[in-house]
Amino acid sequence: MPAPTGLQALPRLPADSSQHCGEKSPAGDRYLALDAYRGLIMILLVSWGLGFGPLRNHPIYGGIAAQFDHVPWEGAVFWDLVMPAFTIMVGVAMPFALARRTQLGATFAQNLGHVALRSLKLLVLSQVLSSVSSGRFHIQFVNVLTQIAFGYFLCFLIMQLRFRWQVLVAALILAGHWALFAIFPGPDGAFSKENNIAAVIDRAVMGYNYKGYYANLNFITNTVTILFGVWTAYLLRSTRPQGRKMTILLTAALAAMTAGLAISPFNPIVKRIWTSSFTLYSAGWVLLMMLAFIWLVEVKGYRRWTFPLVVVGTNCIFLYSFNFVLGGWLRRSLAVFTGNFKFLGDLGSVAHACVSLLALWYICYWLYQRRIFIKL
Repeated sequence: MPAPTGLQALPRLPADSSQHCGEKSPAGDRYLALDAYRGLIMILLVSWGLGFGPLRNHPIYGGIAAQFDHVPWEGAVFWDLVMPAFTIMVGVAMPFALARRTQLGATFAQNLGHVALRSLKLLVLSQVLSSVSSGRFHIQFVNVLTQIAFGYFLCFLIMQLRFRWQVLVAALILAGHWALFAIFPGPDGAFSKENNIAAVIDRAVMGYNYKGYYANLNFITNTVTILFGVWTAYLLRSTRPQGRKMTILLTAALAAMTAGLAISPFNPIVKRIWTSSFTLYSAGWVLLMMLAFIWLVEVKGYRRWTFPLVVVGTNCIFLYSFNFVLGGWLRRSLAVFTGNFKFLGDLGSVAHACVSLLALWYICYWLYQRRIFIKL
């Protein structure tokens, strides 16, 4: 079979690839916009902040660099939206994949077993990658794969309810998370860095707190983030006219963002503990960006430019794992030949990050040509 050379080869992906990186419409055609959007997210996820880290205090590039680094605590910039985008795309894939399994004859029990096994695989992979990367075995539950594993399983259970009840459950999760912090505020306040209830629970259970003030309880509200992706897939799979879908998605995005901002004076926007306001605010931005991709690709028909993104989006598990374990080695190895582009001065780190990304992309392209798609 000849290797795929362009977008026309996309329908020849493995039949079950929708479970992982690609989705299909009810008619069986691929939602190319979603593959491309996922590819962009993956590129950002492994981009090392596009090399802007050393430029945080630069008089010219400092403003741009600030968008490629997490805020210290309250607030959100572009970089804080990458993980919510990643988890929302997990939710988008679920209805497509589960519908296909059901069409092929899978029962609820079989789907439940499939979801439970996949969640377990994500948990195990997360521990392996973290341990290998740190050079020692240790258990953690804040890695993005771990957070997805818990949320993925919970979302499957919630998906068995009617839509209105799903929304009610999501609202109760956000309200309950907020109430937990408010009822047990700690000496420095409900949403302080070190003594919030999530940090207290981690110290009691794990014996320590995570670097960067992240918390295990993040998976609770992250489940709602994934649900936003599930609901987006419901909309895209519906028989509504395309224009109506775009209007609904735009309205939902603006409503979520507005709601997050509205409650932020009382429930601050903090990614590191995934507050309810951050859940809503970030989901709004992610849906707006997804809407832009759908409009450009599916409505306007601008498809050719997406190919480099699709190459990445169809092997996301491989790219994430490779970068987690070997990303540092790759950058150091390339630096032997590039000299970190020091002759470019302040922008040398950006150029080196881009070359490293190009190398990662080529590895994905090599796999894509040979139809090698890593999945769980």
